[in-house]
Amino acid sequence: MIDSSPSLGAMLHSFFVDHLVTVKGLRPSSVRSYRDTIRLLLVFIAADKGCRITRLVLADLTFERLVGFLRHLEIDRHNHIRTRNQRLAAIHTLFDYIATRAPEMLGVCQRVAAIPMKRSAPAETHFLERDEVELLFRNLPRRGRLALRDRAALLFLYNTGARAQEVADLRVEHLDLREHPLVRLHGKGDKWRTCPLWQQTADLLRGLVDADPASGPQAPVFSANSQGLTRSGIYKIVRRHASSLDDPRTGRRVSPHTFRHTAAVHLLEAGVEVNVIRGWLGHADLTTTNRYAEINTPRQTGSPAGL
Repeated sequence: MIDSSPSLGAMLHSFFVDHLVTVKGLRPSSVRSYRDTIRLLLVFIAADKGCRITRLVLADLTFERLVGFLRHLEIDRHNHIRTRNQRLAAIHTLFDYIATRAPEMLGVCQRVAAIPMKRSAPAETHFLERDEVELLFRNLPRRGRLALRDRAALLFLYNTGARAQEVADLRVEHLDLREHPLVRLHGKGDKWRTCPLWQQTADLLRGLVDADPASGPQAPVFSANSQGLTRSGIYKIVRRHASSLDDPRTGRRVSPHTFRHTAAVHLLEAGVEVNVIRGWLGHADLTTTNRYAEINTPRQTGSPAGL
């Protein structure tokens, strides 16, 4: 009898190309996260079996090896429980897919699906105080080739609470800088959302776009040497200008995500309803937004930090 089950290689190719990209519509950064997890898993299983990765077959993905892999992450790689849980979530997704393509693996897939997440304390939410935001923008360079771009990028992060990848993916056509300025952001799960822009943010963005009159609707808003900035490029801008605000006492290291937390906390302090903030940040689950309401900060009235 000829075995009609797909090979492990074919299964993984279909999982990444057809399932994650075409069906689930995941962004490249999310696909890379799945890729890193599966790569680590395959390396572990090949070492456990004592063979090359290219010799692995679908049946080598046993429940016992999956449990061993999770133990390896915590004990040998010293991964935090949150990292272990993130890897497990990717594995759950993979084995859910395998169950639909190789029914003979259903028993293993069911056992893997039953592996629980471990409880861990939520990561501390670090954000900037209003006076820190004001100090940051007051000290930003106003002259130089990159001064306008960097100021616009930082203010955009604070205004919208956008993720670094969303900022990197921003194109001129996503901006509406007319009387009531808006931006359309392409977020997780291939979802779009609209955020209002402060007039000062719109003015900086307009100046940035006008500085390159040859750029068309598809041109990146934030670029370097005519190439759109990557997520890493956005991170470097933040670190270049905001690293002085790191706080070793609390473990705060300012990153683009710090601005996302800052935007949420300052909106909450300004009296903005939590469901509005949820839509602003693009949270799929309201409980994600509700954690900002639990932060014990003084309520203030008015708009976020005046810049």
